[in-house]
This record gives sequence, C-alpha cells and structure tokens, in this order.
Amino acid sequence: MAHYKYPAFLEQRQDAAYDALYHPGNITPDSGIYRCQMCGWEVVSERNKSFPPQNHHTHPGREPIQWRLIVFAVHMNP
Repeated sequence: MAHYKYPAFLEQRQDAAYDALYHPGNITPDSGIYRCQMCGWEVVSERNKSFPPQNHHTHPGREPIQWRLIVFAVHMNP
C-alpha cells in the first residue's frame, strides 16, 4: 500500500482513470503509482512508457498481472 506523510500534497478525486486496468507492456496513459490487482505489488510508471513486462513478478497460481492507477502524478509547469 502506498504511504504518505504530508496530506496537503494529496487530494482525493473520483476519476475513471482509477478504474481502468492495464496489462504488462501496455503504454502508460498517466504517470503515477500503479498496483497489481492480484498481489498488491506497486510500481511507478511514466506516461507514454510501457508498463513492466509479464515476467516482472509472478503469482503462485499464474494469475495475470493487471495494473491499476492508485496515485496520479500531476505535472505542473513552473
């Protein structure tokens, strides 16, 4: 589970981006922290780059890896 210290830096939002599931190798639509639906493994993935490959980690029953956005990284211009 992702942790944080300063709540002022995070804001809760209801957005469909948090509901979508992505497969290994898919292109990341938004930069942020993604969590594996099956085991809870978390990764940081950058927008327009590939999610980690299928062999990134394994599950005991060989369930497929599916990534879900849990923390969206908002990039702001200075």
